Amino acid sequence: MTQEDGDLDSLVRTRIRALRVAQGWSLEELASRAHLSQSTLSRIENGRRRLALDQLVTLARALDTTLDRLVETATEDVVTSPTIDSAHGRMRWAVKADPGMSVVRQRMTEPPPENPARMRAHPGREWLVVLSGTAILVLGHRRFRLETHQAAEFPTMMPHAIGADGGPCEILGIFDRDARRGHQDASDDDSRGGPEAP
Repeated sequence: MTQEDGDLDSLVRTRIRALRVAQGWSLEELASRAHLSQSTLSRIENGRRRLALDQLVTLARALDTTLDRLVETATEDVVTSPTIDSAHGRMRWAVKADPGMSVVRQRMTEPPPENPARMRAHPGREWLVVLSGTAILVLGHRRFRLETHQAAEFPTMMPHAIGADGGPCEILGIFDRDARRGHQDASDDDSRGGPEAP
C-alpha cells in the first residue's frame, strides 16, 4: 500500500465515523442500517478490517451519501481569493461546490431607493447576512430592518432593494446562479447610471 493509498484509507474511515457521529448514531444503529455486525463496523472505523467496496457502497447509502463523496479527496486548491469591484464596493468569491453560486461582500452607505421603479426582480434566490451596521431590505411593499448578524433569505422574483440605515453597513450575500446573473445585469445598469443592485 502506498502512502497515498494509506492516507485515503484513513480519510474514509475517519469520514465514516464522523458522519455516524454527526447523525447521532451509535455503532449499533449504523451497523443495523448498513446490515453489518457491530464488531465489523467497529473494525472498519478503527482500521482493523480491510475496506471492501461492497461494504463502502452499503455504508455510503446508510449514511445518506454517495460512494464518490465518501472517498473524495481535496485535489483542488482550498483557498480562493476574491475579485474586487472597487466601483461598486464589492468583493466576490466563486463557490467551488456549485460554479453557479457566488458570495459577495458589499459595503453600503446609501439607503435603499424610495422609487419602486428602481427595485430589481429576477429569477433566483438570495441569502444575506449583515456583517456590521444596520441594513434595510425592501421586498415589494414591506421594509425589513436587519441588524448586525441578522440574516434574510428570499426569492429574487420579489421586487427588492437593500441599503444602509443611519450609517455604513456591510453585508455578505450568497446568490444562486439566476440571482447572480440578475445582479451582474444590475451592475451593468449601475455603470450606466441605471437602477442600483442590492
